[in-house]
Amino acid sequence: MEQRDKQQQSLQRLSDILDRLRQECPWDRQQTLASLRYLSIEEVYELSEAIIATTEHPDDSRCYADLKKELGDILLHIYFYSKIAADGGHFTLADVADAVSDKLISRHPHIFSGGEQLPWEKVKMREGRHSVLEGVPASLPPLVKAVRMQEKAEGIGYGEPDGIDRGLIDDDAIFASEQAFGDALLRLLHQAHRHGINADDALCAANHRYQHRVEQWEQQK
Repeated sequence: MEQRDKQQQSLQRLSDILDRLRQECPWDRQQTLASLRYLSIEEVYELSEAIIATTEHPDDSRCYADLKKELGDILLHIYFYSKIAADGGHFTLADVADAVSDKLISRHPHIFSGGEQLPWEKVKMREGRHSVLEGVPASLPPLVKAVRMQEKAEGIGYGEPDGIDRGLIDDDAIFASEQAFGDALLRLLHQAHRHGINADDALCAANHRYQHRVEQWEQQK
């Protein structure tokens, strides 16, 4: 109970500080949802780097200190967006928390309502989505998007991407470790550059083809 009280006090302190800044600081007062967007993207990337560093150095207290700092920046942005929305009469931070709580309960019927345990992607499809890939943001970086699309497609039983030269991926040494795969991927990107291929554009186009094949497969089920 003491830990919960401390948590509530800390969160309330942050909320109160932000309220004061919104009233007294010219920069904080003029911020909008749009003006914070690119800053939030930067913060997410900084959080990602902190997570990687902590994973690589799990015993380094400095990494955890950096991770705590970056999580704090993300938390600040969540509060900030919610307060801007509340100022416009749209929703509050409590509404945000309730919405995600409701979603978690809905997506875990085997825990909260005695229902059947289903694959995660099939649970989300029950929410009215027409394709499992609808939940993948179009603006994701191509490599991240490729990984997420394949994870989601595999969640509903779709196999591996078509059009792959098996000779390119049958070398088990490439997949011996994350480092080996990373080095192989870097070499592949280097060769693409030497041949005048923009790897980012190439992967974007491959993502579009993959998405089209998955959606066609879904329609035939």
